Amino acid sequence: MVTYDYIILGAGASGLLLAYRMANDAFFDDKSILIIDKIKDKGNDRTWCYWEEGSGEWDHLLAKAWPNVYFGSDAFSKTIPIAPYTYKMLRSETFYKALWKRLQKTTHITFVEDDVLSFSELNDGVQVVAKNDHFKGLKLCNSLPNSELYTSQQKYPLIHQHFVGWFVDVEDDTFDDTTATFMDFSVPQNGNTRFMYVLPLHKKRALFEYTLFSKQVLPLTEYENSIKAYLEHKGIYNYKITEKEKGNIPMTAFKFSNLNSKHILNIGTAGGWTKASTGYTFNSTSKKTKEVVSFLKLENDLSKFHKKTKFWFYDLIFLDVLANYNEEGAALFSSMFKKVNIKTIFKFLDEESTWLDDLKIILSVPPQRFIQSVFKRFLS
Repeated sequence: MVTYDYIILGAGASGLLLAYRMANDAFFDDKSILIIDKIKDKGNDRTWCYWEEGSGEWDHLLAKAWPNVYFGSDAFSKTIPIAPYTYKMLRSETFYKALWKRLQKTTHITFVEDDVLSFSELNDGVQVVAKNDHFKGLKLCNSLPNSELYTSQQKYPLIHQHFVGWFVDVEDDTFDDTTATFMDFSVPQNGNTRFMYVLPLHKKRALFEYTLFSKQVLPLTEYENSIKAYLEHKGIYNYKITEKEKGNIPMTAFKFSNLNSKHILNIGTAGGWTKASTGYTFNSTSKKTKEVVSFLKLENDLSKFHKKTKFWFYDLIFLDVLANYNEEGAALFSSMFKKVNIKTIFKFLDEESTWLDDLKIILSVPPQRFIQSVFKRFLS
């Protein structure tokens, strides 16, 4: 049996990005790399958005970028210029094709289309069992999440960011394509944290996404009826739905890094790379894959990759509050966006903030719930 130097499970964003960065680094030119996934051509299965300061690595692939964001609620509403940041949108099909184009020119990277059933650590490497074959490697990077690991535990709160989106076309110039609606809490909350997320691609097309941060997923009709009601509230009656998407992103402070070992590193959502308090993943994955490549060139023990930071504790407390007082989410976000500069919020969510920035965020939100959660954590 061939023993690969690296096996990557999953050809989604994190798996392909890691392989792409390996392909572009001469250190890995003499290393054999295997990617396994049951589907190679995933199409437009994701829409990723992220904010970024100035120009970025993926600007040539963007579907759209916005210089302003809108935040709306009963307590505070404002269109906010975000320079020097830009809010950017990337469709997954364009992204996947660009990365595969590079990978297909690389002779030491192999793709196998197969359904992974299990993987395990050996004394000298790893073994992967798939539906049609089994494989051996020295190191394994796994992007296939096992939801049972974080849904079956009670120590860390679990909130779902679940959504349904419609790409809507209209006949007249209707949408302001200079502004992305970041969060609009004007929709009925119904005891949860619910908002509309609107991304205008141009004046006649926009993505309307009904989004919740809550523990329970809704029937499909409830999401779609809410989008329809929002469109009507905006005076939009004549429209064509050209595409639909839906998703469910886990928001949890579960310690995914504890699942890593000497020969196995979990990446992407499976590695806890999703920002626990927001559900944003793409920009984190883009940064983390660079860090993984640098790490692999220096270290042999993959369990050493993770570094604990203050932001894990911030996310934990935030999710404690959302899990226990889900109906107060709109008030929490409104207070933050009203009192804190958007650039400070972005730095905080990017985990690049200073202690002074952190203090501004902490002082901007209603303190009672957070103090209660901190005391409960220290006493538990």
